[in-house]
Amino acid sequence: MAAVLWKTESLDLGLWILLLLLSLLPQARAVVGHREPLPDDSKDNITIFTRILDRLLDGYDNRLRPGLGESVTEVRTNIYVTSFGPVSDTDMEYTIDVFFRQSWRDERLKFDGPMQVLPLNNLLASKIWTPDTFFHNGKKSVAHNMTTPNKLLRLVDNGTLLYTMRLTIHAECPMHLEDFPMDAHACPLKFGSYAYTNNEVIYLWTQGDERSVSVAEDGSRLNQYDLLGHVIGKETISSSTGEYVVMTTYFHLKRKIGYFVIQTYLPCIMTVILSQVSFWLNRESVPARTVFGVTTVLTMTTLSISARNSLPKVAYATAMDWFMAVCYAFVFSALIEFATVNYFTKRSWAWDGKKEGMEIREPFQANMARIKDMRRESATLSKKANNTFNIVGTTYAINVGKDQGLTTISKSAPAASAKHSHYLHKMDDPYTEAKKSYNRVSKVDKISRIIFPVLFFIFNLGYWATYVNRKPAIMKANNLN
Repeated sequence: MAAVLWKTESLDLGLWILLLLLSLLPQARAVVGHREPLPDDSKDNITIFTRILDRLLDGYDNRLRPGLGESVTEVRTNIYVTSFGPVSDTDMEYTIDVFFRQSWRDERLKFDGPMQVLPLNNLLASKIWTPDTFFHNGKKSVAHNMTTPNKLLRLVDNGTLLYTMRLTIHAECPMHLEDFPMDAHACPLKFGSYAYTNNEVIYLWTQGDERSVSVAEDGSRLNQYDLLGHVIGKETISSSTGEYVVMTTYFHLKRKIGYFVIQTYLPCIMTVILSQVSFWLNRESVPARTVFGVTTVLTMTTLSISARNSLPKVAYATAMDWFMAVCYAFVFSALIEFATVNYFTKRSWAWDGKKEGMEIREPFQANMARIKDMRRESATLSKKANNTFNIVGTTYAINVGKDQGLTTISKSAPAASAKHSHYLHKMDDPYTEAKKSYNRVSKVDKISRIIFPVLFFIFNLGYWATYVNRKPAIMKANNLN
């Protein structure tokens, strides 16, 4: 009996399970009929490279350089200059905007995939080893981050990486201004590893020493300079921590002189010429010549001060300083020349009016009696000329028409009287000849009219010939640097 009951319960249980399975079968069929096909992982590139990167970065230590303890890491670099300038003379620095490219090989990042070159986001740069490059003469460098960090990272299947970034660098440019404003400069750009010596990391130019640095055709932002070219090279510097490889690029600049000719040289030359105009003025024109002298001296002082505002406060004299100093000397000498002429003009007036006057006055006073007699004789001749003759208080008329001899005397009497009157007039004015020397042109002025322009012309000829011929020597010296 018990066995029969157990069998009956087992059948009931089996029946219930069968009914439950039959009720779930249609739902299962519906789900299977609407299911989307799953993607094939072996054909999805994103998934493939995600797995590759995960595998490469798994156990990767970005604190260790590639080839540590085995070989030296070679970092190949090149620079593309998008803009150069401006150049600041007062701060002795220049601004340059570049695409700075570095390439090296890391065996730990080799991969096999459907793509040979894998473009990556800049975020991966923080997870791998990158060179610790810095600019030796950089005062301030800016990495552009708008709208995102301007960086590029590419990974080749053999483990080679290309890392590019856009930088704006304010670099130091040592300037020697002895030849200003006809000077030329070589502004350097130096970079290298900060911590790794040349036994660990070395830098090389990617495309050789000629094409590894290029400047855009419209990249010049210079107003006062011409960018003549650039020279690239490599140096090794030693310090207390070891020897380091330094990559160098010298940008050759030549200053444009046009601005300074208009603003400084021409005004100085015109001021010197204006100061020499006073040599042609009358030496008695004291106010006019004083104004010429003082005004030109003050003008040269103002020009020298304004010319120095655009330069750093260097301890030596520049070429412009020498030119302005000589011009100032010419202007000041013209003022001193006038003071000398004016001084001797007053001394000549006193000598002519007193000493020479006394020498004329003494014989004049000694002969006053004779002069009075001559005047009386002149008066007597004048009466005879009027055809009258006085004898013992009685006046008789002379018959001029009957006696030709008396007629001749009477005609010559007025002429003699006129000569005596002219002579007496000269004797009455003994200071005429003395006063004439007061208005004569000074010998100093006559000499200055020739000496000053000739000397100034010779100075300009030597000045410009000297500094123009020094240009090749300057460029040669910069090339050696």
